[in-house]
Amino acid sequence: MPSKKQTADIPKKRSSLLAQLANEPEKLFSGAFRQQYGAVCFRYVGETPKIEVLIISSRDTGRWIVPKGWPMKKKKPHEAAAIEAWEEAGVRGTVRKTSVGRYTYLKFLDDGDVVPTIVDLFQIEVTVQKDEFKEKGQRIIAWVEPDEAARRVRELELKSLLVDFKPKGKRRGA
Repeated sequence: MPSKKQTADIPKKRSSLLAQLANEPEKLFSGAFRQQYGAVCFRYVGETPKIEVLIISSRDTGRWIVPKGWPMKKKKPHEAAAIEAWEEAGVRGTVRKTSVGRYTYLKFLDDGDVVPTIVDLFQIEVTVQKDEFKEKGQRIIAWVEPDEAARRVRELELKSLLVDFKPKGKRRGA
C-alpha cells in the first residue's frame, strides 16, 4: 500500500504529467516512444486448466502493474522480461520467446520528464517463487484470476490483454 505521502503525491504527479503534455503535445506524435519489456506471469491452479496471473504494485504510486523494465545490454527481450519478473516479484519459469502482446502508457521519469512507452509482453509459466528477491518490501504481490488482474490495472490495452489471457503453447509438464 502506498503511504499517505505517496498517495498525496499522486495528484501532483498527474497534474504535472497533464501540464507537461499540454505544453509539449508533440511528444505523443514525434515517434519518441521508449521501449520496455514486461512479463505476464501465470500459474495453473492445481491440475485444472484454471490459471492465476501475477500482478505487483508499482514502487511509486502503488498502482497494480505487471513486472516490466527497460531493455538490457546483451539480453534478448524475453530474457529482460524474465529478469524483471525475478527482481520485482521473485518468480521464475518457462518464458515464451515471442511476445504475447503489447501496451502503451505514459512513463513518468525520475527527472520529471514524461515519455510515451511501448511495453512488449512475454508470457512466463511460473515454476519457482522465492520469498527473498531484489525488490522485496518495495512491492505487493498478488495472484489473481485474469479478469481480476484486468480490473486492477489502469492501462486499457493491458486490461484487454489480461481479461482474456490464455497461455500460448503447451502446459509445462503436460
